Amino acid sequence: MSDRWWFCLTHMAVEPDEGCPNKDRMGPYETREAAANALKTAAERNEAWREEDKAWEGDD
Repeated sequence: MSDRWWFCLTHMAVEPDEGCPNKDRMGPYETREAAANALKTAAERNEAWREEDKAWEGDD
């Protein structure tokens, strides 16, 4: 079994290394669960970066 997992943006599903081309996927992740949470993780990181940008620009 694969040691790395990916989240496929085409199929909206978790895949092992053998899957769609990497250009269509997020990852790799160490666990299947982490890959399944890829969109949530990305959204949380984007929000944190937006808040950091606001603070950096003095817009807080």
